[in-house]
Amino acid sequence: MSVPERIVRAMNTLRLESWSETGLQILRRQNTPEMTEQLGGPETEQTVLDRHQRYLRLDSGEMLMVHLGEVAIGSVGYWEREWDGADVYETGYAIFPEFGGRGYAAEALRLAAGRAAARGARRYLHAFPHVSHAASNAVCRKAGFELLGEVSFEYPKGTWEQSNDWRLDLSALGV
Repeated sequence: MSVPERIVRAMNTLRLESWSETGLQILRRQNTPEMTEQLGGPETEQTVLDRHQRYLRLDSGEMLMVHLGEVAIGSVGYWEREWDGADVYETGYAIFPEFGGRGYAAEALRLAAGRAAARGARRYLHAFPHVSHAASNAVCRKAGFELLGEVSFEYPKGTWEQSNDWRLDLSALGV
């Protein structure tokens, strides 16, 4: 007996949930050498716990859990910052490797951008993937961001790397 198409579609629906206590499991799963290679490497357990608490308290944006049906597959978020003399949002995203290459990161990023646009507090959303991180740069391109060029970007704190500055005009989303 096959599963009805409407159930299959519902099981494969990508959705975002506000950060909650269950987000700690996502952070721990993301804290691997593979997933943190471009971010300075895995963090200590205490640093992961501190990050989780910051995400729970974030009021200058949102940190969100990405679900495919009922399965958590990663995270996406946006937060206020100043960049190049302007008040903007910055975004970050991480999808578990076993779900990579299927467009989920770009879709999650588009959904988060829609939420940022609805806030109406900033015109632009920026992403700063390392210049050599082909997959992350492809996510920005697929999500509709415009490549502004290479910049020197600090992440983690105290570490400066060459990153691409990708920008999405939130006012163009018509939210």
